[in-house]
Amino acid sequence: MLKRSLIIATIISLCLMVAIVNLFSPTAIGPVGILILFFSIYTSLLGVVTFLIFYISFLVTYFSTTFTVVKPISRLSFRKSYYFSTVVASAPVMMLALGSVGSVGFYENILIFTFVIIGLIYVSRRI
Repeated sequence: MLKRSLIIATIISLCLMVAIVNLFSPTAIGPVGILILFFSIYTSLLGVVTFLIFYISFLVTYFSTTFTVVKPISRLSFRKSYYFSTVVASAPVMMLALGSVGSVGFYENILIFTFVIIGLIYVSRRI
């Protein structure tokens, strides 16, 4: 059920993002439209990153069976992949938001990277 709803949300958010970018200018759409654009970017990235993490963990466990003897690596469930991707998908949105303000530099990239690492550690300890 989570897979289907995530696929549907990703497709809807991609269509909404394309429509907003092609039909409106940033000055005409206003702050609510820009918020909707950022939310649709986050939702589409969330779906893509979730499936990417899920299938990469599948490939890693498949290829690690030939090298592991004692304890094989277990595959991530789709729900755990979703939890990890909620943190990872927020990084590009933060970078885009900082870019729209005009302050993207080395220091800001380090802060976003640190936020993502702390978020991933937190999620891995909670599940």
